[in-house]
Amino acid sequence: MKKIGFKEVLPFLLLLTLAVAAIFVPALPNYDDGGKYSAADISWILVATALVFLMTPGLAFFYGGMVHRKNVISTMMKSFVAAGVVSVVWIAFGYSLAFGDSVGGFFGNPSTHFLFKGVTSGEPWSLAPTIPKSLFSMFQLMFAIITPGLVVGAVAERIRFNAYILFTVLFSILVYAPLAHWSWHPDGFLFKWGALDFAGGTVVHISAGCAALAGALVLKRRKVHIQRMEVPPANVPYVLIGTGLLWFGWFGFNAGSALAANALAVSAFATTNTAAAAAGLSWMFFDVLKGKKPSVLGFCIGAVVGLVAITPAAGFVAIPQSIFIGVVAAVISNIAVYYKSKSSLDDTLDVFPCHGLGGMVGMLMTGIFATKAVNGAGNDGLFFGNVDFFVTQTKALAIAVGYSFAVSYGIFKFIDTVLPLRVSSEEEEIGLDASQHNEKYVQGTLLVSNPIDGEIEERELDVLIRKSTTEEVVSV
Repeated sequence: MKKIGFKEVLPFLLLLTLAVAAIFVPALPNYDDGGKYSAADISWILVATALVFLMTPGLAFFYGGMVHRKNVISTMMKSFVAAGVVSVVWIAFGYSLAFGDSVGGFFGNPSTHFLFKGVTSGEPWSLAPTIPKSLFSMFQLMFAIITPGLVVGAVAERIRFNAYILFTVLFSILVYAPLAHWSWHPDGFLFKWGALDFAGGTVVHISAGCAALAGALVLKRRKVHIQRMEVPPANVPYVLIGTGLLWFGWFGFNAGSALAANALAVSAFATTNTAAAAAGLSWMFFDVLKGKKPSVLGFCIGAVVGLVAITPAAGFVAIPQSIFIGVVAAVISNIAVYYKSKSSLDDTLDVFPCHGLGGMVGMLMTGIFATKAVNGAGNDGLFFGNVDFFVTQTKALAIAVGYSFAVSYGIFKFIDTVLPLRVSSEEEEIGLDASQHNEKYVQGTLLVSNPIDGEIEERELDVLIRKSTTEEVVSV
């Protein structure tokens, strides 16, 4: 048995300490409605919260289907484990850092709602007066969960699991929470500037995309990337399933950000679907222009890019303009992926070209096509003659990019000094499923004899093999 050191013991000790501290938090009654909340709004945001959570397993399938078959489980697990890590951090003090009492417009006071103090029985969030603050906090938690999960695609096939756990904690505290505070808190400095981010163009996608770029640079290239070896996707149907779950969940992501069951939610729902559809077609048709054949991967990746690009704009632009946003975002990301493939940058699943650049395009498109006709709380964009607002969006974008990249780069460098950030060359060779989790996903073809006519048939075989100290268990 492997010798257990302090680094292995510390995570459990921290969790246990937090669990014991939680015992002594006073138990308060749930919110008293008093007739101030809307049952329809509560119902819709409960559904939207569940839809956004569904995006996390969707992302796991999306990424897991594209990596090498020896890294499927490790890639999917990293997406899933963020739900555990971020949820605990969010309840402890993450929500306070993002939405607590503002400290200079830069971050929330971590003691405001430490261990959810005052959340379940307090007044509603000022920008969501028709739903309880506890529901608002849970909706926002789902955004915080998926953001570090997005980074997994860039560092897949070479980052250690414990290093990724530490990255998730530090990223949530030092990158995600401040950006959420700047953009979505009424006292956040970007909010006060008038910068608009309806559902996470800067907070989620730019931050994750820039962190992905930083991680790829710090971790350096995989062996297969240096040798220019083609890595076939492990399971294309997984990618299709993941895309479907992401697209479905994104309706909660964007339409739910209206924070009420109203006309704005309907508009955001429609722009979300339209941009995704246009982007999927745009990516696929643009591939054809380059001499490729239409592919499932191309349409799926394009659709996700469209979903990314419409995210900051969903509640501020009209439905027809969302077609343009989806088409342009897909073409820009497609070109970026092509040139990235010719470079030495090893962003495994193109997170920066798709999520990073997609989020940037969405922020700029918000600055161009936003209109008060759709959302009176928004602004008119460059297309409607408002140059100042476009400049504001550009400045907010630049700040988000610079901050996210610089701090994320520092986080990866710090982790590399306290933990081995990258697996060894031997572990990389055998795959992270086996080396990090002692599990292996095998997909292949099983030859079977038909009992009726004796003909040999091919059947797809998906096997999960888990090794233990005593036996090997195989389930088909």
